[in-house]
Parts: sequence; structure tokens; C-alpha cells
Amino acid sequence: MAKITPFQAYRPAKGKEAQIAALPYDVYSRSEAKQVVDKNPMSFLGIDRAETQFPDDVDTYADCVYDKARELLDRRIADGDFVMDEKPCYYLYEQTMDGRVQTGIAACAAVDDYLNDVVKKHENTVEAKELDRIRHVDTCNAQTGPIFLAYRNHDVIDAVTERVRQSDAVYDFLSDGGVRNRVWVIDDDADIAAIQGAFEQIPAVYIADGHHRCASAVKVALKRRQEKPGYTGSEEFNRFLCVLFPEKELAIMDYNRYVKDLNGHTKENILLEIKKIFNVKPYRDGEAKPDAKGEIGMYLSGNWYMLSVRNEFKSGDPVDGLDVSILQREVLTPILGIQDPRTDKRIEFVGGIRGLKELKKRVDDGGGIAFAMYPTSIRELFAVADAGRLMPPKSTWFEPKLLSGLFIHRLS
Repeated sequence: MAKITPFQAYRPAKGKEAQIAALPYDVYSRSEAKQVVDKNPMSFLGIDRAETQFPDDVDTYADCVYDKARELLDRRIADGDFVMDEKPCYYLYEQTMDGRVQTGIAACAAVDDYLNDVVKKHENTVEAKELDRIRHVDTCNAQTGPIFLAYRNHDVIDAVTERVRQSDAVYDFLSDGGVRNRVWVIDDDADIAAIQGAFEQIPAVYIADGHHRCASAVKVALKRRQEKPGYTGSEEFNRFLCVLFPEKELAIMDYNRYVKDLNGHTKENILLEIKKIFNVKPYRDGEAKPDAKGEIGMYLSGNWYMLSVRNEFKSGDPVDGLDVSILQREVLTPILGIQDPRTDKRIEFVGGIRGLKELKKRVDDGGGIAFAMYPTSIRELFAVADAGRLMPPKSTWFEPKLLSGLFIHRLS
């Protein structure tokens, strides 16, 4: 059962939350991050991406960068930019984007639950991407970006959430993209006990977004366990920062594919090959945006097509039956020559937040071919994780992103 516990967060002092809260560190290039921090020195991105404090010739992963992150965090806590609650609490974190609301519980999850597969994964991680966050968390002695977790709906948590939302929020502000962010502190002992007890009845929680951040937090914990062989398990480094959302409030966006060339094929040959797997319909009413599982929009040589997978290529397997798996197995690998989508430079993944116009633009500007996917469902994500399987890379895209700097979990 999931061990989801309250914690004493460092969080922005009242009135500073809008300036401090920042999008996750990995949505920016170095130059973009520097522009954000130059414009708003209060942004938490200055701590998450401390290379912004140095000239461009300083390596992003130099020791001095991580030391600077620790220095900035400690200084800003000392200066009163952040406050700590008097007791361990849960926090309610609500985001509203384009009229859709998602409300999660900010808390700490157990490292051992990750190791024992109570916290379930659906993606592989790449060690090179973990190393940066391992050093950042270990040097700062803090987790600053929450892991996005999902859980199956639970009436008790819903009841507490709804009651708390009727009170005044401690934060209420707009972030980039017009996302409204509201936060409540859950410090009532009865509410804390109810939430903790409810999660203890939930057999598993699922990583929706943040596999690399989660793996990094766990590896820091394992490192500290080695350094302290007498650890008891109660140390803060045995827990990691997360926000947990009920499945009913989550929506996965499409994660689309652009291939830069046709792998030596002509347009006519591509269409002939694809017609062996899909029913192909020219689409003359604007963009071919899929409306259902089994449909894939395709943009090729100035034209949109709607592809519908033939029955003989469908599968009831939780992984093989995913639209992204069918496309990879039947089109991207054998026709377009994309053997490993994680490393092949000829393929790019385009988040659905950018719309299908971005796919059209890339093909019109650079040639190649683009595929618009129907979003993977949260139930499909659960099924893959429950089966102990992994999705193809870039199968899910979640919006809005959880902001960093709203909740900080110190490890000691």
C-alpha cells in the first residue's frame, strides 16, 4: 500500500509566490532559462538552473553551478523569501488551464515504495539525464521539483479535497500560459489522518510525469543510505516530493511525431506501404486530428490524411495495442527506418500543446512526414504499469506542468 506522508515544506512567503514559482527546469534551453532569470531574478529557475548565474563559457554541469544553486537556496531561505510551516502538512494544489481543473495533494512518497514497485513506472530513464538532478538534489540537500503522480479515485480524499477548496487559498495567481494556480495548507489533524489512511488503502500510485526526477531522488537516497549505514528509515532523504492527482481529473495530451525525410521513398510509395496497414482517407477539411483510438493523422507533401488501423494490426496487449506502438512497429521502423526513436536524430517529438499547425510547419519547411496521434489514456498508462511493462518513448504529454519552487522538501 502507498505510504504518502505529510511534510514541512519550505514555500514562498505570502505575496512572492507568483514571482518565485517557475516551470520545470527541463522545459528550457540554457539561453531560454537565462532570459527568464534575467527578466525575473526572483524566479526559482535561477536555483533550478544555476548556470544562469554564470557566463556562457562555464559548463552547465560544473561543480560551481551546483554550489551556486545551494548558495542561492540557502540565502533566499535566510532572507525570508521562503517560510516553513510549523508542523508536517499536506498541501492542496489546484491548476486551471483552458477551463479544465486538476487538484492534487502535495506530499512525500516513500523511496522504498519506488523500489518495491508500489510507485509504478511506465518509462525507462536515461542515466545521463539523471546525473544532473542527482547532483542538484544532493548538493542543495533538497528536492525542488515535485514528481507528478496519479492514483485511482478515492472518495475519502475527494471529500477532504472538496471541503478544503471551500476555504481561502494561501496562494492564487496566474502563471505562464494563463494557468491559474491555487494552494491550500492542510494542517487539520483529522484531515491529515484521513488522507494518510486513504492512501494506505490504495495499492499503487503511478508516475505520470517526472520519471528522471523520481529516479534521481531515489538514487540520492540510496547514496545517503550507503553513507549512513545506521540509517533508521525515518530520515527525510527516504522520501521524495510529489503531487498526486486522481485519475478522473487528469487528461493526457497527444504526443506527435515528425520524421525529417522519407527514408528514400517517394510520396506514392509511402502511401502504398501505409495502405497495407491502415485505411487511408484524404482529409480535405483542415487538419486531420484523430477523434478516437486507432486513428492517426498524417501530413505528407502538403496534404492531410486520416489513417485508421486495420483490425488485423490491432492488439489487446497493453503495450502492443497502443497507437504509438502500432505506428512504431508497422511504419516508423520498417518503412521510415527509425530503429530506435530514443536516439535517432531523424525523428522529433512534438507535444500536443503546440497543435497540429506545428506539424504542418515542420513538413512544409523541411520536408519529411508528420503523424498526429490520439492521446494515450490514463487507463492505458495504468494498464501498462500494472503489467510491469514500458511504453514507447514520448507516449504521454501532460499539461499544465507542475511549477517548481512552490514546495521544497529539505533532506535533512
